[in-house]
Amino acid sequence: MPNLINEQIHSSVMPTYNRFPITLKKGKGSYVWDQEDQSFLDYTSGIATCNLGHVPPTVKSALEGQLNELWHCSNLYTIPSQEMLAKELTDHTIFDQVFFCNSGAEANEAAIKLARRYAQEIKQTNKYEVVTFNQSFHGRTLATLAATGQAKIQSGFQPLMPGFRYLPYNDKEALKDLVRPETCAVLLELVQGEGGVIPADFSWVQELVRLCKENNVLVMIDEIQTGIGRTGSLFAYEKYQIEPDVISVAKGLGSGFPIGAVLAKDYVAKAFQPGSHGSTFGGNPLATTAGLATIQTMMNTELLTELEAKIAYLWAGLEDLANQSSEILQLRGRGFLIGIEVKGKAIDYVNKARDEHQLLLLAAGESVIRILPPLITTKLEMDLALNKLAAIFVQATS
Repeated sequence: MPNLINEQIHSSVMPTYNRFPITLKKGKGSYVWDQEDQSFLDYTSGIATCNLGHVPPTVKSALEGQLNELWHCSNLYTIPSQEMLAKELTDHTIFDQVFFCNSGAEANEAAIKLARRYAQEIKQTNKYEVVTFNQSFHGRTLATLAATGQAKIQSGFQPLMPGFRYLPYNDKEALKDLVRPETCAVLLELVQGEGGVIPADFSWVQELVRLCKENNVLVMIDEIQTGIGRTGSLFAYEKYQIEPDVISVAKGLGSGFPIGAVLAKDYVAKAFQPGSHGSTFGGNPLATTAGLATIQTMMNTELLTELEAKIAYLWAGLEDLANQSSEILQLRGRGFLIGIEVKGKAIDYVNKARDEHQLLLLAAGESVIRILPPLITTKLEMDLALNKLAAIFVQATS
């Protein structure tokens, strides 16, 4: 395999990504290695995907077993691992039914379809509008980028799919215009990840949900980035003490294996009948085997129990660092979805962390560094990350 960094070769891959100048070849736990065998502490988790770390043993073992049995079969047949994963998800949440797909964008697309069909086929109304929020991110399909409240994501794809309206995030006054006669659902992130790691205010969410329930509008929570333990509980809606009608899930559900899902209450889920939605690869034996092993590992070990202490430890260290550095303007987020707002450009800090300190981080907009540790990270690794961050910010301050 050619060294894609040191050799100038023509790529046949469309240039849709601004790639970092390293090529990763191996991962284990909280670490990845490049082609030169340089190790990096990966505090991106594949953008909140490898929540159990890279190549978790339980998931690896389950996939190896399934690879020897069956890779794919049509959804016209019962898939045992799909049934078992759906039961695990409903047993550990407030939801009753699950639809499986391949990604977060597909999960949000399915949720939008489900909301419209519920309003029109079950409730027998002509409602269709889904309210979302400024700076949100819900995907890159034509429907989900129309749901996304960021002009830069929508640029060049006009005309946008109609049926979406955006409100200011965390703005109680704006909630007065939440529900209109055509509104069938509200879709929101409880922490806006791509939009700058902005957590929703507890009281704002409570009022939003109250208004939705009062007006028979569905509450749909995008848990693509916040789900599967990322905020300290299995899903972020638990932290906000609410009962959504629908949530969308992906990323961490498969420990890096492509899978998405929509979880819904019975009364909403019945809007989907044979022929109303589907997926060739959604819920296939390999994906649901990975998902099942991931959820069982998370729920049958002490991982979630120990997570709160880990979160508190890392946040305390970051707060100490913020008190020492004038470069840090604000810390925000929830759990292991952390944003550091900085004076300069976030990407400059991300590049320095990678190139000089072998620490992988992400940017979330112009001025926010995004930190997404794997949930299995240790105190030793957190200390190492904090020391690397201190070197970066102390150097920038001095």
